[in-house]
Amino acid sequence: MTSTALEVRLASRPHGWPTEDNFEIAEVEVPTPGDGQILVRNVVMSVDPYMRGRMNDVKSYVPPFQVGAPLDGGAVGEVVASNAEGFAVGDHVLHGLGWREYAVVEGKHAVKVDPSVAPLGAYLGVLGMPGMTAYAGLLVTAEFKEGDVVFVSGAAGAVGQLVGQIARLKGASRVIGSAGSADKVKYLVEELGFDAAFNYKEGPVAEQLAAAAPNGIDVYFDNVGGEHLEAAIDVLNLNGRITMCGAISQYNDAEKPAGPSNMIQILAKRLTLRGMLVGDHKALQQQFVAEVGAWIASGQLKYSETVVEGGVRQAPSAFLGMLRGDNTGKMLVQF
Repeated sequence: MTSTALEVRLASRPHGWPTEDNFEIAEVEVPTPGDGQILVRNVVMSVDPYMRGRMNDVKSYVPPFQVGAPLDGGAVGEVVASNAEGFAVGDHVLHGLGWREYAVVEGKHAVKVDPSVAPLGAYLGVLGMPGMTAYAGLLVTAEFKEGDVVFVSGAAGAVGQLVGQIARLKGASRVIGSAGSADKVKYLVEELGFDAAFNYKEGPVAEQLAAAAPNGIDVYFDNVGGEHLEAAIDVLNLNGRITMCGAISQYNDAEKPAGPSNMIQILAKRLTLRGMLVGDHKALQQQFVAEVGAWIASGQLKYSETVVEGGVRQAPSAFLGMLRGDNTGKMLVQF
C-alpha cells in the first residue's frame, strides 16, 4: 500500500460560481486507524448540490467546509485495515469522508455494503441519500396521494429522476418534469415514463408548465427554486403541497435572490410548503430499501449515473459540472 495519498481541500470561498481555483489538491501521508476505526481506500465518491452551500461561511443545518481543510461527502470504499469490531479487510463500506483517496473512518460511522447486490455507485445514488430524499420527500413531506398530478423540477437529476418514477409507481394521474436540455426531456418521457416534460431553457417556465398541466398540479417537488417555484405556485390546485428539497438555480447567486412574487396565492389556495432534510427520515430506511430495491430488480424503476473517471483529481471538475447540469442522474467520481 502506498504511503502517501491525495485529498481535495477548499482553497478559498467562492463568490458566486465556484471555479477550479477554489480547490487545492494536496498530498498527505496515509493515516493509521486507531481503536474503533477503519482505514478505507475510496473507490467511488459523490458530488452533490448541497456541497455548494457548505462552501459559504454561513450557519446552516450542516457545518461549512473550512478553508485549508479537506472537503467531505458520501463515498464507498474498501477496508484495507481494521481496528473496529465487525469490519474486516476487503469489506466495502459507505461513509462520509469522500474527496480523498484514503480515509480513517470511525466504525460507528461506516455501513457495510454488498457489491454483489448492487453496483457500489448505487449506494450513493438510487439506494443512497438521493433515493431516500426522493422517497421520503414525495411520500411523507408532500403527503402524496394516489391520483395526484405531480411536477418535479430538475427531473433528470439524481433525486428528480426517482421522484417522478416513484409518483408514477404509486398511482399519480400525471407526472411532469422540467430539465435543461432536449436530450434530458427525451430521457424523462421515453425512458422514465413521465407523461410530459419540458426544457426550461426554451421559454418561460410558467407558460410551459401551464401547457403541460392544463388541470393544474397537486404536488410540486422543488429542486430548483426561483422561477420554477413561482410557476408552480401559479398552477397548484387548492390544498396543493410543495416539498422544498433544493434551490440549485440560486446556489451561486452573488446577491440575495428575489422571492416569488405570487406568495399571496399560498394563502388563497391554502397551499402547504414544507422543507425536508433526508436525515429526518431514518425510520423509513428499511421500507425504502425494500420497496425501491424491488422496483429496481423488477425493472419498474430505472436510473442513470454520470461517472467521471480519473479519481480525486477530477472531483472539482465533476462538482462544477454537476452545478452546471452536465449530468443525467447521479454524478459520481470513480477512483
